[in-house]
Amino acid sequence: MKNVDSNNIKLLNQFTNIQIELLSDVTLENSFDVSEIQTIAGVDLAYWDVNKTTYGTCCIVMIDYYTKEVVEKVYSYGEINVPYISGFLAFRELPLVLEAAKKLSNEPDLYMFDGNGYLHYRHMGIATHASMYLKKPTIGVAKSYLKIENVDFTMPENEVGSYNDILIHGDVYGRTLRTSHHVKPIFVSCGNWIDLDTSTEIVMNCINQESRLPIPIRLADLETHRVRKQLFK
Repeated sequence: MKNVDSNNIKLLNQFTNIQIELLSDVTLENSFDVSEIQTIAGVDLAYWDVNKTTYGTCCIVMIDYYTKEVVEKVYSYGEINVPYISGFLAFRELPLVLEAAKKLSNEPDLYMFDGNGYLHYRHMGIATHASMYLKKPTIGVAKSYLKIENVDFTMPENEVGSYNDILIHGDVYGRTLRTSHHVKPIFVSCGNWIDLDTSTEIVMNCINQESRLPIPIRLADLETHRVRKQLFK
């Protein structure tokens, strides 16, 4: 809670208690048959400021898991009332995520978030937190590393698919995964109702030559740039 205004301490204590309470509903085991996955939805958010007011948009892009073709795209947007505070990102982003998800014509089999899941100070990154409301298995895929307990990650070998687990006090928080040669790794963690090996398998099955990021995340990221530009105008 460093650099947090004293007026917000009570609120952040409340947020922390909510995260701790939700943790009892986290299961790092598959609640589904992997062979039955048909669609995956990528989720990303973007922000911009107008006259000292922060706005955000959440974009969800659903793809066919086998053909990788886009099935559906939706977005939501609105004013952001919760400030950015490391470790409490879900409270800032969740309202827009849920609003966008309601617009989907069909429910995806799995959600993939641009952000962390179990790889979080209290194992409650956006991918894990959102699963409680989306009621679907989730995976967290982060582009940068969230350092916890002063533990650094170990760089995987420069081979596609190589990885190293992120172990903190004997607990596997996530995985550093190399998805392409000679590019930075990504950081994969379980969201909920899925195990880490399956999360890794699904992420790797969504990688192509265009990016180190899985297709649903990359497309959602591109969509946030398009929508933000459109709305900002």
